[in-house]
Amino acid sequence: MHAPLFPRTPPLDGTDVDTMRHALLDYFHTTFDRYESLFEVLAGDEAYYTKPIRLRHPLIFYFGHTATFFVNKFILAGLIDRRIDPRLESMFAVGVDEMSWDDLDDSHYDWPTVAEVADYRLQVRVMVDRVIRETPFTLPVGWNDPMWAVVMGIEHERIHLETSSVLIRQHALRYVRQHPAWQACRETGAAPDNVLVDIPAGRVRLGRERDEPIYGWDNEYGHHAAAVPAFQAARYLVSNREFLAFVDAGGYADDSLWDEEGLGWKRYARAEYPTFWVPDATGWKLRLMTEEVPMAWDWPVETNCLEARAFCRWKARASGLPVRLPSEDEWHRLYDHAGLGGAQLDVAHDAPASANLHLDHGASSCPVTTFAHGELFDVVGNVWQWCETPTYPFDGFEVHPIYDDFTTPTFDDRHNIIKGGSWISCGNEARHASRYAFRRHFFQHAGFRYVVTDTPVLNPASTYETDALLSQYAEFHYGDEVFGVPNFPKALADIAIDAHCRLGNGRFERALDLGCATGRASFELARAFAKVVGIDFSARFIQAGARLAESGSLRYTLADEGELVSYHERRLDTLGLSETAGRVEFWQGDACNLKDVFTGFDLILAANLIDRLYSPRRFLDDVARRLNPGGLLVLASPYTWLEEHTKREEWIGGFKKDGESYTTLDGLKDHLGDQFELVQGPQAVPFVIRETRRKHQHTLSELTVWKRRG
Repeated sequence: MHAPLFPRTPPLDGTDVDTMRHALLDYFHTTFDRYESLFEVLAGDEAYYTKPIRLRHPLIFYFGHTATFFVNKFILAGLIDRRIDPRLESMFAVGVDEMSWDDLDDSHYDWPTVAEVADYRLQVRVMVDRVIRETPFTLPVGWNDPMWAVVMGIEHERIHLETSSVLIRQHALRYVRQHPAWQACRETGAAPDNVLVDIPAGRVRLGRERDEPIYGWDNEYGHHAAAVPAFQAARYLVSNREFLAFVDAGGYADDSLWDEEGLGWKRYARAEYPTFWVPDATGWKLRLMTEEVPMAWDWPVETNCLEARAFCRWKARASGLPVRLPSEDEWHRLYDHAGLGGAQLDVAHDAPASANLHLDHGASSCPVTTFAHGELFDVVGNVWQWCETPTYPFDGFEVHPIYDDFTTPTFDDRHNIIKGGSWISCGNEARHASRYAFRRHFFQHAGFRYVVTDTPVLNPASTYETDALLSQYAEFHYGDEVFGVPNFPKALADIAIDAHCRLGNGRFERALDLGCATGRASFELARAFAKVVGIDFSARFIQAGARLAESGSLRYTLADEGELVSYHERRLDTLGLSETAGRVEFWQGDACNLKDVFTGFDLILAANLIDRLYSPRRFLDDVARRLNPGGLLVLASPYTWLEEHTKREEWIGGFKKDGESYTTLDGLKDHLGDQFELVQGPQAVPFVIRETRRKHQHTLSELTVWKRRG
C-alpha cells in the first residue's frame, strides 16, 4: 500500500468554515513536520553552522527562517498583535539571494543554538495552530483576506523545503546521514537515445484571475497571450549520459560555447563537469541529498542555466540544427501537447502524481523514461526545466501588500524561469501555473530539455523603471487621480480638442505635442487627430512613451517613504487609449530649434514648457510657421521662471517693465500678437505631482489658446 500522500494545496472555497479549518490545520502541521524532518538528515550541530556554499547562510538560518516568516506576515496581516522573539524574527527575516557568484556574505551572526531554534519553532507552531483554530473568516479565502497569509506561510515553507534540500545536497557528506523519510530512488538502467518530437503551432494564454479559489504567488496573476510557431522538442530531459558527450567533447574547456556571463561563472567556479557529478577512480558517481551513488546515466542531468545554454550551443554546432532552451511560452505548448492542460489543481489529491513530483515517488530523481506524458516524458516533475525566458510580470501584475519583495527583485533580466517542478516540488510549486525563477548560475534540482526552432526568443520587458524623475512623470501622466484633481495631460488634450472643434481650421490631420514628456497628451490627442507627433528634449521620456506605444504597458517604481518603494503598471487599454497608439510617434527634439520637417500641424500643444526653455522667445517667434493657417496653439504653464532653466534676460514675463508688473501673459501677447489671435483663456488648470506617498505638489497652470491668423 502506498504511503500517505503529502497534502496538496487545498482549494480555498467551499461552504463550511470548520471543514476549511481542519484542512488548513492538516496542511500546516504536515508541512511543518516534513520541514523539520528534512533537518534531521544533518549529522550533528556543526552541520547547522557550516555553510554548504559560501554564498548562502548556514542551515541554522533556514531552520528558523520559515517560522519567522509566519510571525512577520501575521503581524502585517493583523492576525497577531505581538511578536514571539523579536531578536530571532529580525535575525531570521531575510535570506541571501545569490545575486552574483563572487558576492560573498562574510557577515558575522551570533546564531542561536539548535535547541533554541527548535523551541522557537514549537512556539510558532502553537501560535499558527491557534490562529487557524480561532480566527473568524469567511469563504472563499482570497488574495486580500488575512487568512491568505496562513496559506502564504505554508507555501513559503514548502519552497524552502526544496531550497534547503539543495543546500543539504551541497554539504560535505560528513555533515549528512540517511533518514527513512528521505530515501532516494534505486532504479536505473540504460539511458535512451533522445529524439525530436514535432510540436504544432498554437496559442498560449497564461495568467490567473484573482478569484481563483487556490493560492498563488503574485507573479502568476495577470494576463499574457502569444502565438507560438511550430517547433521540435527533445522527447526526454537531457540525461546524464547525453550530457556526458558534451563533457567528453571538452565542452567546459571550449570558451566559444559560453556567453560572457557563463564564462565568468565557469572561470570563477573552475567548473569542468556538473556540480553533482563526483569523479571517482572507478568512474563517475552522483551526489544525491545524503549519499553518493554510482552514476545513474538514465537520470536527468542537473545543471545551472549557463551550463544548459552551453550544451545547446554545442548540440547546435554538432548537429547543424538551431538548438536552444525553450521559452516559457514553448514550455506551455509542451504541456498542452502532452494533454496535461485544463487541470486546476494539477496533482490529484487522492492518488500519487503521474510524474516524479510532490515527494510521491522518493527523495531523488528517477530515470527519464519512467513517466510518459503523451509523446514526451517528464513534461512535469523529476527536475525543474530551465527556460530561456527571464522572468517578467504579466500584464496587470500587482505585488501582494504583505509580501512586496517576493518577485519584484527578480525583474532584472538576470533571473530565468524554471518550469515543471522537481521530485520535491510540493504545493504551489507543483502547479503548472507557478512561475519560479533563479539567477542563471544558481543550482536547484534543475535540468533541461532542448528544442529545435528558428524562432528567436523575444523576451517581454521585465524591468521596472527606477529613474525617480521619469517615474514621477509616468505617474503624473498615467497614474491615479489625486485629491479629486483631474489628470492634467488628459484635461489639456480635452480642452485642446474642444477648442479645435469650435475655433480651429476644421482639419484634424496632424497635431504636435511639444514637451510631451512620457506622452499621455499625445495618446489623448490621437483620439481626434489622424497623426500626433510627440517631441521632448529628454530621450528617456521619449523612450518611455515609445515603449508604451509599442507594448501597451509601462512599469515603474515610486518612492513611498525613505527607502521604501511601490510598484506600478499602467496600460493603454485600461485608459481606453490602446487604439490610438498606432497614430502616435515620438521624437527627441529641441523646442527652440526644431527640425524643418516638423511643420504642417493643425494644432500644437505646449504644456508646462515655455518656463523651462533656454530661449522661449526663439520658440514663440518660430512656432507660427509650424502651424497651418487657422491652426491652434495651446499653451499651458505655471510661469515658474527660474534662472537654472532660463537666463533672466530670456524671460518673457514675471518682472517689472517700465516700473509696472509685466506678466507672462503680457509677454505672450506681445510675442504672438502679430501672427496669432487669443481666442480662449486665460484659464487655470490644476495639476498634482506626487513626490512621495504623503507629499504632493499642487499647482495651477494658466492655459491660453491662440489661433494662427490666415
